[in-house]
Amino acid sequence: MSPARTLPLDVSKLRTEFPVLSRAMRGKRLAYLDSGATSLKPRSVLEAERAYYEQLSSNIHRGVYEFSERATILYDEARTKAAGLINAAAAREVIFTRGTTESINLVGYSWGRKFLKPGDEILTSEFEHHSNIVVWQEVAKATGAVLRFFPLLPHAEGLDPEQLETAFSERTRIVAITGMSNVTGYKPPLRRIAELAHERGAVVLVDGAQMACHEPVDVQALDIDFLAFSAHKMCGPTGIGVLYGRESLLEAMDPFLYGGDMIERVWKDRSTYAQLPEKFEAGTPHIAGAIGFGAACDFVQGVGLEAIAAHERELLDYCLARTRARDDITVYGGINTDDRGGIFSFNFADVHAHDVGMILDSHGVAVRAGFHCAQPLMRVFGVAGTTRASFYMYTDRSDIDALFDGLDAVRKIFL
Repeated sequence: MSPARTLPLDVSKLRTEFPVLSRAMRGKRLAYLDSGATSLKPRSVLEAERAYYEQLSSNIHRGVYEFSERATILYDEARTKAAGLINAAAAREVIFTRGTTESINLVGYSWGRKFLKPGDEILTSEFEHHSNIVVWQEVAKATGAVLRFFPLLPHAEGLDPEQLETAFSERTRIVAITGMSNVTGYKPPLRRIAELAHERGAVVLVDGAQMACHEPVDVQALDIDFLAFSAHKMCGPTGIGVLYGRESLLEAMDPFLYGGDMIERVWKDRSTYAQLPEKFEAGTPHIAGAIGFGAACDFVQGVGLEAIAAHERELLDYCLARTRARDDITVYGGINTDDRGGIFSFNFADVHAHDVGMILDSHGVAVRAGFHCAQPLMRVFGVAGTTRASFYMYTDRSDIDALFDGLDAVRKIFL
């Protein structure tokens, strides 16, 4: 993996790499605080995709002509870069998908439906995005497995460490857990969870949608079995992501989709399938997206994931410090930023989150409002939704100041 960049980040210089940040929103300076939904894209990523369409625009793995061969090289290089980003043991352990959701579905169908039996247990948490709950609900229905949840600390500040081990049983077969909550930024103790799971012969799937883009991830050091993440949350294009899988598990799984490019031989009555990773990549892939993803891996590693994580922690500390002087903001996720990423989720007095978001929009502040595809966690909090500000490498203190200035406007209108 690339060495960490020297801290701190030169945020003002970084911001010049993102064309959208030069635009105004509602006639105001844009304060983009919705990176948890999707990140902005730097010029190098936009140029990589454009160059593919303008200079090559050819399919891969099939053509014997120059442009197809060059496109194939770029596509395969992107896989190698994605593998390096997470320190996978081999590039063939990286499967390109449409994103985190499809990656989790792939594991649910190709591993869960094949290997889970009646009475087996799937262990997850109430911190999960719906894509890491609904899949397992359906797998449980199909296989007779049982879906169970880790106990939480009071106020849902995290998993209860004293009950972590007791959540497992001799029937636990898979743990499906977020690497970072998209609501509060909470980061579970993945290495300890993996130890407990493997002691019982269970496998571990990590939803890394919010994690892989904001901090270094080493799948070998964490000793996890599957990792799902998306390019679009880490400066890359939409419509492409990764499923990392331990090679022995991927080899034992059946294909998720069937068609061209994933086959070895086809007869009228049977077929054999290609080796990893092609076994799970039927049809023409998102070639431009993969090439853009490769450029995004270069960009993020050039900035430094350690530096990004430290920068976001400083912004979160600044946010929380500003809330201490107020009595109109309820923050979700606790005040300890050691086990949290750059997500600030809150409610403002008794004003509906959507109303807060609309007023902030009029002040040029882009946030997310609602239940964030995490209704079980909202029920734990006892709220219908929250307003969420989420940070990234290009976020600066003036964006945070704009958020709080906008909240002052909300107060004037509603309170």
